[in-house]
Amino acid sequence: MATTRDSGLVKGLGLIDSTTLVMGSMIGSGVFIVAADIGRQVQSPGLMILTWLITAALTLTAALSYGELAAAMPHAGGQYVYLREAFGPLWGFLYGWTLFMVIQTGTIAAVAVAFAKYTGVFVPWISAQNYLLGSGKVGLTTQQLLAIAIIVFLTWSNTRGIRTGAMVQNVFTFAKVAALLGLIAFGFLLGRNPEAVASNFHDFWRNSSWSFDTVRLVGVAMVGALFSSDAWNNVTFTAGEVRNPRRNLPLSLGLGVLIVSALYIASQFVYLNVLTFPEIQHAVEDRVATAAAAKMFGGISVQLMAAAIMISTFGCANGLILSGARVYYAMAKDKLFFRKAGELHPTTHAPVFSLGVQCIWAVLLTLSGSYSDLLDYVIFAVLLFYILTIAGLFVLRRTQPDLERPYKAIGYPVLPAAYILAAGLIEILLLLYKPDYTWPGLIIVVLGLPVYFIWRRNASL
Repeated sequence: MATTRDSGLVKGLGLIDSTTLVMGSMIGSGVFIVAADIGRQVQSPGLMILTWLITAALTLTAALSYGELAAAMPHAGGQYVYLREAFGPLWGFLYGWTLFMVIQTGTIAAVAVAFAKYTGVFVPWISAQNYLLGSGKVGLTTQQLLAIAIIVFLTWSNTRGIRTGAMVQNVFTFAKVAALLGLIAFGFLLGRNPEAVASNFHDFWRNSSWSFDTVRLVGVAMVGALFSSDAWNNVTFTAGEVRNPRRNLPLSLGLGVLIVSALYIASQFVYLNVLTFPEIQHAVEDRVATAAAAKMFGGISVQLMAAAIMISTFGCANGLILSGARVYYAMAKDKLFFRKAGELHPTTHAPVFSLGVQCIWAVLLTLSGSYSDLLDYVIFAVLLFYILTIAGLFVLRRTQPDLERPYKAIGYPVLPAAYILAAGLIEILLLLYKPDYTWPGLIIVVLGLPVYFIWRRNASL
């Protein structure tokens, strides 16, 4: 794990850049939508808020734990490196494999399609029903075409170097945070709906009890909230390009997750302040934020929310594209990915080949239309790798006691252990109550085993 591996990378990210990368990668379209599905599952305003509070606590605990690993091992690849060092190269590879096959590329595809979908509000020609070629599963729609164009454009802009990618990230993260703050401010100051307040807060904890059934409901419902809060770890992938990483990485993880979690929870209270609970549960196409804006602003609300989601998804896609390529770069350095992915452009010092191969696979997933199914399938795997990485914190404290740790995880060992137990419980609940969403994700991970041994064999030739 020599630092010479990162020697060609430019230290172009400061604390603000790193924090906006955390925030920008987290905030996509989920916060505007998933409240409807959570509401339908838990059947209670109180449990809906509790779902987001537990998600925030878990995510912040994980981020603070990752801070120790990031400060101790500030190298390109981040979480891949931590798993490799704690459990060996196989586990690092399985994470990188799943990231490339589905987690990162599938999310890039889904976020780009969300951008295109909301662009259709302003340009009706852009639609999932408007086919340019073919039809059904074998075809190209105008919506897919725009999504592909966004993926290609953002990949190209990131080949220009880390500063270009960071500049795009900063602009769009500040814009999306401003949009969320606007929704929250108007929701509390002008949007108060007496009927909604009476409906939601009079019997706040309806349909809840101190029983396992309530634990089950919240645990399974957390899938949407966890996915809306995901990708905060992406900043660790870029660790080789962060200035003063031993200070800035833990700080950016903590600050970024804390700010976004606060915005998310405030947004849920806005929905409860403006809409009755049935209106949240049954919002058209689950567009809860649009329904809330319609109550506050009338006819122009659809355009306002579409613009906000376009800004949000554009910035999110940029963050995912920028950071994901650094993992494949690190894998290539270990001879566990295409050799050229470990090369940097001589002028921009960007991992151009790594960005390109990520772009191609994300485009293929966009064309397949299967990315949303794949993302559902990997929820279990994503959480499993988080659990493993935080377990790696305990392993590395024992196996590498002399490793320099400029920052140590707050609340260790209690908080990291609590995260492992809570996330483990969610995994068990998903296995029991959403098996269709768990086994396919595990199969994708396991398929990486023969690929790993093929790469290892080729590397030794």
